[in-house]
Amino acid sequence: MSDIDTQRPPGRVAAGRYQDDLRTGIAHALCVHGAGGGAWEWALWRGVFNAHGVECGAIDLQPADGGPASTGVDDYVAQVRIALTAMPRPRALVGASLGGLLALACADDADALVLVNPLPPTPWASRLPPHTWPDVVRWSTDARLASTRRALFDSDEATVIEAMRRWRDESGRVLRDAHAGLDVEPPRCPVLCIASGRDEDVPPALTAECAFAWSADLMRLPEASHVGPLLGREATSTAARVVGWLQARRDRSGELRVPPR
Repeated sequence: MSDIDTQRPPGRVAAGRYQDDLRTGIAHALCVHGAGGGAWEWALWRGVFNAHGVECGAIDLQPADGGPASTGVDDYVAQVRIALTAMPRPRALVGASLGGLLALACADDADALVLVNPLPPTPWASRLPPHTWPDVVRWSTDARLASTRRALFDSDEATVIEAMRRWRDESGRVLRDAHAGLDVEPPRCPVLCIASGRDEDVPPALTAECAFAWSADLMRLPEASHVGPLLGREATSTAARVVGWLQARRDRSGELRVPPR
């Protein structure tokens, strides 16, 4: 089970160009996968979101023309921003791991953020576990069932096998840039951070610290792995809790509650 710590009551939207749309609440969401993953990781979440009336899409991040080795964070940020701004407002941006960092970089175009074990921006990035990344991280080429099973210890065997078959190679440059830290503005829209208690890639205490700094709400999943919120046995219930959080952004008049812009 999970709990959500409410860090602060969200403010009511002031009169502005989105006020009429906000009365309907968030009806669209874009999901952004992490390094080595793909849009397929969001299948369970998309089903839950769509079942609750939130039209949910997921982006497959593409390498630059020169391939993964020449791909940078800015290439991915541009793709996310294009996909997000094509959606009607009000809209939520949902990102996991590297996708969470990309979501933060595009937060000014979102009306709500959901960050699942996000790679943090500066200054917190300096406290991530150290890694050395080659120019191309061959997660697809070198995928093994045993290592995938260890990473997805909270998933069933069918999911483990499917994930092993679908991991993709990733840009080492993107990962080096992300771990060096991006300088982003604190998000001004409502934010929900999700922290997996057994995450070995992004320490849950670091996610909680970011949530506190951003006055965000925090969902804790004490027994989840890094990708467990998406692919673990609790993925469906976690997605349902996220939908509930999005629905709770509305006040009694039915308007979405967001901080003044």
